[in-house]
Amino acid sequence: MKILVADKISSIGVDYLKGQEGFEVIEIFDLPKEERAAKLMEHAPEASGIIVRSDSKITKEVLENAPKLKAVGRAGVGVDNIDIPAATDHGVVVMNTPGGNTIATAELTFTHMLCGARPVPQAAASMKSGRWDRKILGGSELRNKTLGVCGMGRIGAEVAKRAKAFDMDVIAYDPFLTQSRADAMDIEPVELDALFERSDYITVHMPLTEQTKYMVDEAAFEKMKDGVRIFNCARGGIIKEAALLAALESGKVAAAGLDVYESEPPAEDHPLRSHPNVNLTPHLGASTQEAQESVGIEIAETIADAVRGGEIRNAINMPSLDASTIEKVGPYLDLCGKLGTFVQQLAMEKVESISITYFGKVGDLDSNSLTRGVLKGFLQNISGSNVNFVNAMVLIERLGVGVEVVTSNAETDYTELIKVQATCSDGSTVSAEGTLMGKGGSPRIVTINGREVEVEPCGDLLVIANSDEHGIVGKIGTIIGNAGVNIASMSLSRNEVGGIALNVAGLDSPLSNEAMAEIKSVKAITQAKLVHLECD
Repeated sequence: MKILVADKISSIGVDYLKGQEGFEVIEIFDLPKEERAAKLMEHAPEASGIIVRSDSKITKEVLENAPKLKAVGRAGVGVDNIDIPAATDHGVVVMNTPGGNTIATAELTFTHMLCGARPVPQAAASMKSGRWDRKILGGSELRNKTLGVCGMGRIGAEVAKRAKAFDMDVIAYDPFLTQSRADAMDIEPVELDALFERSDYITVHMPLTEQTKYMVDEAAFEKMKDGVRIFNCARGGIIKEAALLAALESGKVAAAGLDVYESEPPAEDHPLRSHPNVNLTPHLGASTQEAQESVGIEIAETIADAVRGGEIRNAINMPSLDASTIEKVGPYLDLCGKLGTFVQQLAMEKVESISITYFGKVGDLDSNSLTRGVLKGFLQNISGSNVNFVNAMVLIERLGVGVEVVTSNAETDYTELIKVQATCSDGSTVSAEGTLMGKGGSPRIVTINGREVEVEPCGDLLVIANSDEHGIVGKIGTIIGNAGVNIASMSLSRNEVGGIALNVAGLDSPLSNEAMAEIKSVKAITQAKLVHLECD
């Protein structure tokens, strides 16, 4: 498997990949940026994994040119340079390393805050030019000031922790911040407008999305205190630079510190570069030796696991699957996939919606992963090899098929049971229920359309519904035998004597169209369907 390292990461991470059996590592990060983009397109068709930082762009065109690609890893946090929707469409998992640069970015943020309170950079420049500007370079203290933190993820939380050590009052805006977590950190959760109105210092630590782009704009600055100080070491574009410049010129903002920009690098004549009350750094958030080694090792390990089909950590476009989760849900994923495939093939009309119900102990597992397994199986004969756990949700939504997931406490004959039911365009339904049996946890289909059976979901299965009359099994067996096909297993069920019977025959090979037509011509048979399920 080829791993393409497009942007420079720690040599320790590269060496780790080179030491993995079966990996070929291609390094193109030493090339000029333009040549690197061309090389990226050149090597993409053979790449199983690609590692980038912020320079190289994983565009829709790159993804369309990479049929073997399984994972893209971002050595860092922001994934603005990766086309996430296109990656999802192509079944490529996108992962980042949110923990590796947490401390480095938090410390840089606090450095900017300190330099915004005390003009250390200006004083240092003054001294180096031979001046002694002691009287005009006064500052203020952080103690007893209110810090507003926008975004209380890993970095925001570390900044808040440091602010508390400086005796600052901390308020925070984060839609996902619970009161219990806020209480534990001794901070006050507030709405965004309240944060703007009350803060002496403001720092942003949120991803750049449609909702957060220009979150701090002209209207936001209008709500702030005169003399507020504001800092951004997160993503360029959260603070509107034109609005910031106007607020600096008017005196609304006393000082600002930026490590990220709307366009990087900012133009040489960008007015923020020369403003005396602004400190700028060239996107140094993760630029410490410790952080570089940490994210380099982390992304190398993450990519290696992902392309081998193992753990999925820090995924952006699907649920992460760590080792403990895989260990718990792994045995059920095969069952889920086979239930989905079975129901899709059994349906006689177009499926409008799918209902998935988890009974018993299986309801305590990661239902998102199990549901993706069902949908992947359902789509297997529709979307072919292009469908996987990453894009199953997107593809099913694109087909217009509704999905309902239910966890039930209802009693069943099994300690754990999964039911998949499809509702068709004519209002009819088909369903299958499955569980794991034996010490090895072998998957079994135990109910089809409400009839109890025991079927190994493997190979060619002939599913027949017929009126409960004598001699039907013999007629079916004769037709199959005359077609030169051996019956490996058979499971029979009926709802009542003289009612509707269900017959599932496991075959050593598929039946011909002629044999199927002959079976369907038997008067008592109301439905006959040949289903194929892959064997492990």
